[in-house]
Amino acid sequence: MSQTNTIERSIYQTGLRILLGAFLVFAGVGHLTWHRTEFLAQVPTWLPINADLVVILSGLVEITLGLSLLFLKSKQVQVGWIVALFFVLIFPGNISQYVNGISAFGLDTDRARLIRLFFQPLLVLWAVWSCGSWQDFRAKRKS
Repeated sequence: MSQTNTIERSIYQTGLRILLGAFLVFAGVGHLTWHRTEFLAQVPTWLPINADLVVILSGLVEITLGLSLLFLKSKQVQVGWIVALFFVLIFPGNISQYVNGISAFGLDTDRARLIRLFFQPLLVLWAVWSCGSWQDFRAKRKS
């Protein structure tokens, strides 16, 4: 890979990391304000915690993770793994929304809810790639 490609790749990774961070901050604020009802629809009914508390706490976590993506440059590898783990942990909410046929965020058909399930793994990949977490893992395995 030429040095130009390495620099471009780094710019793309940085840009996508910043975009993901902004997305998480925006979504987190939505948890606490205008999209609260929509996020309530995604809390699994089997969860033994008050659904509104789950929405509030997950919103605060999203804001924290988003700000970490934006400002904790020296810890990006670790932040990438933590953000990826967060996306894995909230996946049951998406599954619950699909299984129970709950409409939220314009997902008002089983087909739309099913398609959305396939985007969660992409968010995991986005986090580990844009933070260099995956590259760091591979480099450590080689050494």
